[in-house]
Amino acid sequence: MKIDFVSDVACPWCAVGLNALERALERIGDDIDVELHFQPFELNPTLAAEGEDTVAYLSRKYGISAAQIMQNQAAIRARGAAVGFTFGTRERVWNTFDAHRLLCWAETAGHQRELKHALLRAYHGEGRNPGAHDVLLDLAAEVGLDVEAAREILASDAYADEVRERERFWQRAGISSVPSVIVNERHLIQGGQPPEVFEQALRQIAAEG
Repeated sequence: MKIDFVSDVACPWCAVGLNALERALERIGDDIDVELHFQPFELNPTLAAEGEDTVAYLSRKYGISAAQIMQNQAAIRARGAAVGFTFGTRERVWNTFDAHRLLCWAETAGHQRELKHALLRAYHGEGRNPGAHDVLLDLAAEVGLDVEAAREILASDAYADEVRERERFWQRAGISSVPSVIVNERHLIQGGQPPEVFEQALRQIAAEG
């Protein structure tokens, strides 16, 4: 079974959704042979490198108040805790394009899944900038990637075309919100669903052949 997880590092529901999916896969165990791929989606593609204050950015983008943002964050923290993800303070929103470039490379190096989790923890758990090259290099080392190779990639435009091409592909396929989970290139599961929803859906798809 092939699973494409379309998401952005900056998306808190993507952290919830991925951890819920991982819990579902643990429950499924060896019943289904799963191949998990991470596909890029940028929520904030026009953000400058210095980023922007989280509350100011979300208020302007979605037309909601600081109080509403705090309520939303409390709900997300609770959902995250339920699937084993701890949210910290995220004071700024940053551009994630270079993180997606590194994830694209990490797929070829066999450490994409580990890097994705490390990026989500770094931003949503620790408030670190997932677009900063020093942070990306730290995380590359943490998951066992070649740091010098990662440094060369970040210093160049490597994988930029691949990331943009994948983003366009999923947009043309109708993906406009994340997380979006596409199973066997045919079945769509959207949003940060609970583990039991993912488990039931995957078992049903597998049974249908």
